[in-house]
Amino acid sequence: MKAAVLYEVGQPLTIEDLTLLPAKEGEVRVRYVASGVCHSDLHYIKGDRPYPKPVVLGHEGAGIVEEVGPGVSYAKPGDHVILSFVPACGRCTYCVEGRPNMCSVRYSLNGNLPDGSTRLRKGTQEIKHFACMSSFAEYGVVPEGSLVKVPDHIPLDKAALVGCCVTTGVGAALWTAKVEPGSSVVVIGCGGVGLNVIQGAALAGAEQIIAVDVRPNKLDYAKQFGATMTINARDADPVEAVRELTGGEGADYAFEVIGLTQTAQQALLCTRRGGKAVIVGVIRHGEQLTIDPDFLHQDRVLMGCTYGSANMRAAMPKLVDLYLAKKLKLDELVSRTYRLDEINTAFDALEQGEVARSIIRYN
Repeated sequence: MKAAVLYEVGQPLTIEDLTLLPAKEGEVRVRYVASGVCHSDLHYIKGDRPYPKPVVLGHEGAGIVEEVGPGVSYAKPGDHVILSFVPACGRCTYCVEGRPNMCSVRYSLNGNLPDGSTRLRKGTQEIKHFACMSSFAEYGVVPEGSLVKVPDHIPLDKAALVGCCVTTGVGAALWTAKVEPGSSVVVIGCGGVGLNVIQGAALAGAEQIIAVDVRPNKLDYAKQFGATMTINARDADPVEAVRELTGGEGADYAFEVIGLTQTAQQALLCTRRGGKAVIVGVIRHGEQLTIDPDFLHQDRVLMGCTYGSANMRAAMPKLVDLYLAKKLKLDELVSRTYRLDEINTAFDALEQGEVARSIIRYN
């Protein structure tokens, strides 16, 4: 099969012919139909976060089950599925508590599948998996716990987006922060995930949704997804502008969706007394965030967000239903569609801020 391999930090992905070994106990072979191009993958290409290499990246995918290994009961060949980048084991404390987004297995993988081995080879060379998915490939062998079944009639190139940016963004508003009707919200960063925080806040009934970015096209996207006001951070200090727009108080909720310490601090400073600031963006490994404790003593909350605090098999089908009911925008997220051999072009467009979301579509 064809796959895009990262061999070295800072280098383009290389399209290779790889061998995919058969599925083992509890595993499933999936033919990928589409994969989103996410900024989280770019962090690993640039070396912002460490990961074993060589590796096939990609963690926002959807496809069709082709084969199931021994012991698989959740899925059968022909099922249409979204892939979860957390392969929920169903047994650890977090899964049992109903928080599979925090599954312990996720934090022990180190480029392998849960059994500690890999299924990707180039000749005799072992290639690492990414998030048990590696969706920048035509096929994948994944744990059964990575699958979320969806109706056959949803377009899989749109369903793929639910695998990361939609669940993370909408979930950050609905399930992490628990945005309340009539509230005020500021979202710093209007890429694919940020736009979904915005539409999550709109779904929750927020009255005032302020979008912050430095690119006019991103702010235009934000209006489409429910922003009621926009701030170009090149033209105005976002903290001062937010306070002015909220009567001097600050917002009830602020979301950082870029992955920088500067914007994380801005998000906290944008909140009112008793407000919540949520860090959704992936900040470079090893960075430190400096906070004035006095600011937290005013009952403000600073919190992180993993996968939108979602219970994936419960949440993703609900998001699909909202899309089918025309209450959730997925079609509008897709700015461009690329072939696998155009993947480096897709990442260039992402880094330059040209797109809301790009999709790699497989034949």
